[in-house]
Amino acid sequence: MNVTEAIKKRNSIRGFKTDPVPAEVIESILETAVYAPSALNSQPWEFTVVAGRVLEHICRENVEKLRAGQSGGPEHTTGLWPKDSVFRQRQVGLAKQLFSLMAIERDDKEKRQQWLERGFRFFDAPAAVIISTDRVLGESGPLLDIGAVMQNICLVALEQGLGTCIEDQGVFYPDVIRRYTGIDEGKNIIIAIAIGYPDPELPANRVDSGRVPVSENTTWLGFS
Repeated sequence: MNVTEAIKKRNSIRGFKTDPVPAEVIESILETAVYAPSALNSQPWEFTVVAGRVLEHICRENVEKLRAGQSGGPEHTTGLWPKDSVFRQRQVGLAKQLFSLMAIERDDKEKRQQWLERGFRFFDAPAAVIISTDRVLGESGPLLDIGAVMQNICLVALEQGLGTCIEDQGVFYPDVIRRYTGIDEGKNIIIAIAIGYPDPELPANRVDSGRVPVSENTTWLGFS
């Protein structure tokens, strides 16, 4: 699999087999991923890899807080797009495709809640990589660098036969994450990546999100 194939094949996996992922496999993925570019070689990323009982505790408390209606305090917010924007339209389009594949009707509140909870359980992945950064860098400063290392993690994982899902629901309650991982208050918890062996039987794993043609968002200047 070359780089182009990996980039085009990578997709968000929302259902995993129960098979554990060996720590040495994830370590090798991270060792390659950190070759991502970063501003002035700052390398602002920090990884906390969770599995087993630690991950189970986090998932359980995440869901408990969600069911109790407790508002989260994510340290990096995503998905706040204006309702009338094309970005929101794309989000809705993805949700419709997901719910259609999973046979979740629009008015089926129970199934919609069950699906929501999957995200707060890291989609039942056997492991997750939590990415944080030092607060001295601010919230937005290191995001480009973290995005680069995040993409590398997903691509190298794919090469290893693993699936990933970049998701913020798992770290929606930072207090839960800190309770079970010991991540210092001096760090900003940015994002999580669920990782494991994809479950081919889950319909949601067949989502084809598609991409806008480059011609729609590219301006060319100075070419003859």
